Amino acid sequence: MLTILGFVMIATFLVLIMMKKMSPMAALVLIPALFCVLVGKGAHLGDYVVKGIGDLAPTAAMLMFAIVFFGVMIDVGLFDPIVRGILRFCKADPLRIVVGTAVLAAIVSLDGDGSTTFMITVSAMYPLYRRLKMSMVVLTGVAATANGVMNTLPWGGPTARAATALKLDAGDVFVPMIPALACGLAAVLVLAYVLGRRERKRLGTVTFDGAHAVAEAAESEQVLAGAGTATGGGAAARTAPVSGGTDADGTTDDGTTDDGFQGLDPHRATLRPKLYWFNAALTVALLTLLILQTLPIPVLFLLGAALALTVNFPRMNLQRERIAAHAENVLNVSGMVFAAAVFTGVLTGTGMVEHMARWLVGNIPDAMGPHMGLVTGVLSIPLTYLMSNDGFYFGIVPILAEAGAAHGVDPVEIARASLVGQPLHMSSPLVPAVFVLIGMARVEFGDHTRFTMKWAALTSLVVLCAGLLIGII
Repeated sequence: MLTILGFVMIATFLVLIMMKKMSPMAALVLIPALFCVLVGKGAHLGDYVVKGIGDLAPTAAMLMFAIVFFGVMIDVGLFDPIVRGILRFCKADPLRIVVGTAVLAAIVSLDGDGSTTFMITVSAMYPLYRRLKMSMVVLTGVAATANGVMNTLPWGGPTARAATALKLDAGDVFVPMIPALACGLAAVLVLAYVLGRRERKRLGTVTFDGAHAVAEAAESEQVLAGAGTATGGGAAARTAPVSGGTDADGTTDDGTTDDGFQGLDPHRATLRPKLYWFNAALTVALLTLLILQTLPIPVLFLLGAALALTVNFPRMNLQRERIAAHAENVLNVSGMVFAAAVFTGVLTGTGMVEHMARWLVGNIPDAMGPHMGLVTGVLSIPLTYLMSNDGFYFGIVPILAEAGAAHGVDPVEIARASLVGQPLHMSSPLVPAVFVLIGMARVEFGDHTRFTMKWAALTSLVVLCAGLLIGII
């Protein structure tokens, strides 16, 4: 019964948000609360929610201070040179813009944090997509899928979890996977090329003349759009007013002109050119310490945000202004994380996720035993979407490894195969960073899900097939 109710709860959630019958925040709270009552454990709802919030509180804290830190870095102009370089490459060609999105997301993903990747990528690319009336779900889909492939880096989380769960060395798991992951990244670039050609065909290539081209590139440098149907509007969004919205296929519905849109002023008062190298050094140091895991990630971002505010804006009133400018985005993203805590708390606390996983594993035919690497890779695609990485890698992977060991399958192959589903995992409603992505890009979660799932699943299958062909799975 718990198995059936678990699948029905997840299906209900996905259907309601994809049909836009409920907002993601409301669905994340009300649907699991209802199913908690249906399984006869309504009296324990409070305990499940508190446990879920406790588990996700460090993530919420990390997101809060990461948004403030990178928001300040955007305000002071740290990423302006990078964005100018991307814009010079992209020009006004939709194909180049989509490919540039994939490249930028992959590069920034080297820091191992999805929220950081999405903040920088959307801040850089949003103005171009908006001005050329490109599909915003192309932006979110490409960014999320590229980040999902790169999320398998040892310091990104899944690889470390898989290695820890099976008592393996992370290097033994990750290094042989590099060729397969490279194929996955190549698939993302091919996807970006195909989607870019489709956008180019739909929109054509816009050209700007002379000084106007320089003005366009400068105006499009950065935007930190805190508004969105999923996360609400922030102060930065008020700097970049936009009419219209995004329809089911991600195209804008604001008519034939976009005169209301403008990026952040390249001469904005928050720029700190004299402190550029200090801010660059601070960011590099922060990311280095993050990779080395010197301190917990929330603590690193807390210290980084405090230091960035103090040095760049020494006056108290300026610090308050910067905090207020990003407060609404912080509040809405954190609220979404705690709403997701209700979903995960009920799913885990009632035992539904465990019953679902054991049902799936129990229905694997005995003849598939010698091919448990393939089975694990296939199962990782839906399971990492339907549950947290912790639940999958510490709860399910050991069971799969045990079943494989009975048929002579090396646990390290199971660990590698378990990484296959990460491109799709990064668009899961249980991943807080995805709400940063869709909020900044002003995209409905249902629209993002409908567009991205098929491409992300296809990318995961490319990684799996590459791993099988190379012989590492």
